Amino acid sequence: MTSLVISTALLASAIFFGLGITLPLVQFDKFYFFSESPSLLELVVTLWREGQGWIAFLVVFFSIGMPLLKMVIVFNSAVKRNNETLPHWLSYLSKWSMMDVVLVALVIFGAKTSGVATAIAQPGIWFYAGAALLSVVAAELLKFNRG
Repeated sequence: MTSLVISTALLASAIFFGLGITLPLVQFDKFYFFSESPSLLELVVTLWREGQGWIAFLVVFFSIGMPLLKMVIVFNSAVKRNNETLPHWLSYLSKWSMMDVVLVALVIFGAKTSGVATAIAQPGIWFYAGAALLSVVAAELLKFNRG
């Protein structure tokens, strides 16, 4: 039963992650006429095109690379089905899992309190957060199942 829950959590995490990086994260409405709803991938492309290569790299590394690496490690450990535990350093990756969700929440809060723009959370942020939470659940269940 636990392996079915782990498998379901991993599959849902992968689907949610794909949706989270491609769907709009937040909608900014400025002066009632201008509206932007960037996805995480659009944000990276925009940063790259505007000559902000280092920032684009950091966003890709922390927002896409690290969560993807974590999902691959948990999936690989679940597929092995032996008594190996998850790597001890995986807990360090878990600490970064929700960093982007917190950052977007801070941006939304800042936009709303500044009065210059309104910001509304979009489906991408919810799917991204769901992917992070489901990968944590899968990792913890895997540790519990093997421990």
